[in-house]
Parts: sequence; structure tokens; C-alpha cells
Amino acid sequence: MDFRIMGLDSPLIHTLQHIMDLPDEMEKTTNVPSRTYVRDAKAMAATPADIKEYPNSYVFIVDMPGLKSGDIKVQVEDDNVLLISGERKREEEKEGAKYVRMERRVGKLMRKFVLPENANADAISALCQDGVLTVTVEKLPPPEPKKPKTIEVKIA
Repeated sequence: MDFRIMGLDSPLIHTLQHIMDLPDEMEKTTNVPSRTYVRDAKAMAATPADIKEYPNSYVFIVDMPGLKSGDIKVQVEDDNVLLISGERKREEEKEGAKYVRMERRVGKLMRKFVLPENANADAISALCQDGVLTVTVEKLPPPEPKKPKTIEVKIA
């Protein structure tokens, strides 16, 4: 609303009008995803994984090409989210050599998996061999069925 039409053209009215229009501008800037979010989304989309379920465990198989074991992180967040991440850096160019074509992916690799309720977050192992990471999450033992409680009947 433009207050100048009504004859109110003071600096105070102008400031109030600016403050009233501010939330629209803030909404436009807050709906834009951050760079970190975009980078992580791309990393998750570009990191292929397979999940297998065995009677006693879950196995996550993730391609991590060109990474050494020390470059890979396996973490558990919030007691039920398995986070697998790593970063592949570009090789240093040697003097006298130049790239004719670069097709191999460089940058961050990441996947997040919500663990099932019966996964034991304290029993996780990881093995990286030939660029393939295998993370094994043991299952918790099934709960024992409750035995019926017998109540003694007293005679009065």
C-alpha cells in the first residue's frame, strides 16, 4: 500500500512501509537452498549404494572410487542415521602433462541411511577393498516373548 496517495509522505511513514514490505523480501532469500545443502544433495545423488539384509545383519555396499581407508568416514548420527562420506581430490598435474579429457568424478561422496529399529548402532564394522566400502551393521537380538504372569488366588 502506498501511503503517499493519502497525503502521508513523512520519513516515519516511509520507514513503516519499508518494514511492512520486508517479510516478502526475507521469504525470497530464505527459500534458496544453501551451497552446503546443494553440494551434499549432489554428493548423495552421485554415490551409488546397495543394501543387503541377512538374518543377523544389514550390509551397506558403497562405491568409493579412488579413496583410501583414511579418506572415508563412517559415522552414526542421532543413534539411527548411518552417514558414510569421503572426498576425492583432483590429482596434482605433473609438469609437462596436461589433461586432454577429465571424466572421473572429483569432490564429495556421501550417503545417509536411516537404520531400522533392530539395528545395533554399537556393533558396526567397515571394510574398504578395491574402491568398494562394505559397512556391516549387526542386528539386535529379537526381544524375548513375555511369559504370562501367574497370580495366586487366595481364599478368603
